Amino acid sequence: MNRSKETSFADRQSAAATAKKAAVERHRALANDPQRAERQLARQAVKIARDARIAERKAARLASEARAAAEKAAEEAARKAAHEAALQAEQAVREAEAAERAARDLALEAEKQAARDLRYAARKAKKRKGR
Repeated sequence: MNRSKETSFADRQSAAATAKKAAVERHRALANDPQRAERQLARQAVKIARDARIAERKAARLASEARAAAEKAAEEAARKAAHEAALQAEQAVREAEAAERAARDLALEAEKQAARDLRYAARKAKKRKGR
């Protein structure tokens, strides 16, 4: 190996210290840079605007979901009311048919009773004639 390229521990240590000092100085220079503060303010303004747009979109989405839920609830209520009305109408039709059937049954019973009474009266009249 070439001895000229080999460095001692002290040389390496001083080089590291010098590099560290240079990095600290660069960092201090960037921290004190007036344009950096402007860039940081611009970034904050962009972030605030982005957050505002996100909040607006979220509010619009929530409003849309609420409107859709309200429409769905109204539609469901209307469907339920129509179903209830249809059930009531069907029940009324069934009751009317039952009442009509009962009236027909009563009329039929009355006719049967009248026919029976006529037969009975005819039998009695026949007996009286035969006497």
